[in-house]
Amino acid sequence: MLHRVKLTTGQHAQMIDITAQVQDAVRQEGVTEGMVLVYCPHTTAGITVNENADPDVVHDILMRLNELYPWKHPGYNHGEGNSAAHLKASTIGISQLVPVADGRLLLGTWQGIYFCEFDGPRQRSFYVKVQKD
Repeated sequence: MLHRVKLTTGQHAQMIDITAQVQDAVRQEGVTEGMVLVYCPHTTAGITVNENADPDVVHDILMRLNELYPWKHPGYNHGEGNSAAHLKASTIGISQLVPVADGRLLLGTWQGIYFCEFDGPRQRSFYVKVQKD
């Protein structure tokens, strides 16, 4: 089954830990061994896996993305004015594939799955597809 998870972002740029929602989809499916695909259907948001123990990591990622892709740049041509959000989303990517073992996401000790908002606040969603081996 395909799970659609809705969320509301509260900031212009933020990373929201969605690990629990993805693990819940695994539990609902009753899968003990397999894979989970987490997919973002938006052009100004993405999905990544990174450290979820120290909030400074999220701060540092967002800070560096803002340095690489400033909101205003004289070379941007996109009429909506959110070129930076599109660039950040393309850099982060729109999906992650995570193995499942013993009914749990096979993440490292400090890893979490993040929904990355780059053009908020907005109503968003992401999809979780659990595949049994």
